[in-house]
Amino acid sequence: MQRVAMLSVHTSPLAQPGAGDGGGMNVYVRALASALAEAGVAVDVLTRAEHPEQPPCVEVVPGFRVLHVPAGPCAPVPLRALPDLVGEFTDAARAALARTGEPDVLHANYWVSGAVGHRLKHELDLPLVTTFHTLERVKAEVGLGGDVPLRPRVEAEVVRCADLVVASTREERDQLVRYYGAAPERIEIITPGVDHTVFSPGDRAAARRRVGVSGGPVVLFVGRIQPLKGADLAVRALAEVRDQTAQLLIVGGPSGPDGVGEVAALHALVDELGLEHRVRFVAPQPHDRLVDYYRAADVCVVPSRTESFGLVALEAGACGTPVVAADVGGLRLLVDDGVTGFLVDERDPAAYAARIDRVLGDDCHELGANAYARSTGYRWSIAAARLRRHYDDLTARATVKCN
Repeated sequence: MQRVAMLSVHTSPLAQPGAGDGGGMNVYVRALASALAEAGVAVDVLTRAEHPEQPPCVEVVPGFRVLHVPAGPCAPVPLRALPDLVGEFTDAARAALARTGEPDVLHANYWVSGAVGHRLKHELDLPLVTTFHTLERVKAEVGLGGDVPLRPRVEAEVVRCADLVVASTREERDQLVRYYGAAPERIEIITPGVDHTVFSPGDRAAARRRVGVSGGPVVLFVGRIQPLKGADLAVRALAEVRDQTAQLLIVGGPSGPDGVGEVAALHALVDELGLEHRVRFVAPQPHDRLVDYYRAADVCVVPSRTESFGLVALEAGACGTPVVAADVGGLRLLVDDGVTGFLVDERDPAAYAARIDRVLGDDCHELGANAYARSTGYRWSIAAARLRRHYDDLTARATVKCN
C-alpha cells in the first residue's frame, strides 16, 4: 500500500467550508483523500492544530487520517501570518511522520503547504506533488492579492522543484507555464470530482421547504464573502432581474483579512438597493447540507473574478440546477454556454441579470438536465485513480533537483 502525506497547513479538511480560510480546498482535500483511501492509498493529512480540543489524530475513513500538527499558537492565525510558522510546522510535521511512518510521497495543497513540502522533500528525500488551487500572479491580473509579498517567489520555487504539479484545467496548466516557467512535462491535468451520492437532482419543492424559502424564483450564491467571489455582483444583478419576486440566498461567511468589513459592505449594498426583503444571508452550511440549497434554487450564480476550477458550479450542476457564471478559469470547462447555463464575459450586473432572466424565462428543466448530464463525467474516484498511478511513477524515479 502506498502512503501519502498530504499537507493542508492553513485549513483543515474537517473545517467548515464557506467561512474564514475554508472553502473549496477543504472539500477537495477531504474528498480526494477519501477516494484515495478507497483506492488503497493510505493518506495522512497534516494540518495546523488550531484548537486545544482537537485530538492529535482523527480517522475520517479507514486509510485516511487527519493529523493536527502543533505550530504557533493553538488558535486561528491569519493566513498572512502563516509564512512565519513554516519552519516550526516543518519540524513538527517531520516528527509526526517519524511516529506514524514515513510516506512514499508528499502532496502539498496551496502555496504555504508547498513551502513546507519543499523543505520536507529535501530533508526526507521524497517526491513532492503540489496542487496550488489559486496562483498569486493570476489573482494580480484582476487586481487582487498582494497580502503576502513573498508568495509569488515561494510559488515559483515550489514549481521549479516539484516532481509533479497538479492542475485542474488546461488554462491553469498554461498559467503555470506562462507565469512561473513550469516545465510542461511535469504538469498533469487532473480534474476534481463531485460526490454524486450526495449531490443529485431532487424534489425542489421539498428542498425549498427544508431551507425555508417560498414565493418567487430562487437565485443562489454559495461561497466565502470576499472580493474574489463577487457576492456584490450577485446582489446588483438581482436588482436588475425582471421578476421582482426573485430572491437571492447568499450562503457563506466572511473570509480574508477584511472579511467582516466585506459582509458589512454587502449588507449596506442590499439596503441601498432596497433589497432587504429579497436577499437572505445564510451562515456557512455543512457540505452535505448544501444539496438542499442547490435543489431549492432555480439558478446558481458564480460571479468569481478568477476561479481555478469552481466546485460550486459543478455541485449545482450535479443537482440539476443551471449555472450563470463568470467566463473565467475552470468555470469555462464546467458551464457549457447556452446548454447547461450561461457564461458572462463582463462584470456588468445587467449582463448577469439578462442571463438569469433567460434561465427563469426559458425551459430551465432542459438546462438543468443538461447540467446534470455534464456533471456525471466528474468523479473523485477517477481523479484518485489517475493520481495513484502518478504516485507510483514518482516513487520509481529520481526526484527533481532545485534549479
